[in-house]
Amino acid sequence: MKRPQNIIAEGGLTLPVAALFGIVVWLLSGLVQQRLWLQLACFVATVYVLIELTNQNALLRVRSRMVSSTFIVLSCAASFLLPQMTGGIVQFCFVVAFLLLFQTYQTSHSIGRTFYAFTAIGLASIAFVHVLWYVPVLWILMATQLQSLNWRTWLTSLLGLAMPYWFALLWFLLPFNLSDEWTTDFTPLADHFSKLADIAIQSPITSHLFLGGLLVFILTIILATIGMAHFWQYSFEDKIRIRLLYGFFTAMTAVTVLFILVQPQHFSVLMRLLTLCTSPLIAHVLTFTSSRLSNILFFVALALALALAVFNLLGNV
Repeated sequence: MKRPQNIIAEGGLTLPVAALFGIVVWLLSGLVQQRLWLQLACFVATVYVLIELTNQNALLRVRSRMVSSTFIVLSCAASFLLPQMTGGIVQFCFVVAFLLLFQTYQTSHSIGRTFYAFTAIGLASIAFVHVLWYVPVLWILMATQLQSLNWRTWLTSLLGLAMPYWFALLWFLLPFNLSDEWTTDFTPLADHFSKLADIAIQSPITSHLFLGGLLVFILTIILATIGMAHFWQYSFEDKIRIRLLYGFFTAMTAVTVLFILVQPQHFSVLMRLLTLCTSPLIAHVLTFTSSRLSNILFFVALALALALAVFNLLGNV
C-alpha cells in the first residue's frame, strides 16, 4: 500500500516544490543583498549534475527525484553555509568526480574519465587543500566498489590531480611585482600544502559550531544511519552494481563524519560534502519504505529540516 510518503517520493511535483523552497531560502539568505549569484549558480549546477548521476546510475528503482530533493532540503536546512563559495566549489567538483568515476565501474581502461574525475578533485583542492585527504579513500573505493583501479588508472589519477596545479603555477610561483622583475617564490605553494600537515585533533565539535549547525549535523547523521541500515537490510532487492555504489556513498559518509569530528574547524566545507554523500542514502529509505512508522519518520524528518532552515535563517538576521 502506498502511503503519503511514497506518493510524494514518486511524484512529479517533488523536485519543483523542493526547488521553490530552495529559491525562497536563498533569497532569505541574502541572495540579492549580498550578490550571491555565483554561489547560487554553483549550487544549481551541483543539483543538475546530481540529477544526472541519479538517472545514469538508476540509484532509485522507481522514477523519483528524491535524491536531488533531499539534497536541496538538507542544504537549505544548513542555510548559513550557502553564502560560502569554497564549500560550493568543493561540492560541485566532488559531484562531477562521482559522476565520472561511476562511469568507470568494472572498466579498468577508462583512462579519460578517471583523469577528468581527479582533475575535478584537483580543482577542489586548490580551493580547499584538505580534500586531498580523500584521495587515498577514493583509490580504495575504486578498487573495492568500482573495481576500476589498476596501475594505469592510478597513474592517470595522479596526472589528473596535478593538472590544475600546472595551470595555477603562475599564481603560486610567479607573483608579478610592478616595481621589479618576475621572481620565483615557492612560499605560496608551500603554504598551500603545509595546511595538510595540520591534522591534530582540535577542540570538540561543540566549540566550533553554534546550535543550528550542530543540530543539522546530528539530524543528517541520524537520517543517514537509518538510510544505511535500511539499505543494507534490503540490499538484495537491488542489483549488485547499485549495492556497490551505495557502498561507495556509505564509505564516503563514514569518512566525512570522521573528518568533521577530527577537524571540526573545517565543518563549513565538510558538511557540504556530507550532505552530498548522505542524500542518496536518505532518499533511498524515504522512497522504499511504506510502513506507518516510516511514514511518521518521513514527515518528522521533513518538519525538522524545515524548522532548522527557519531557525538558521532567523539566526542570520
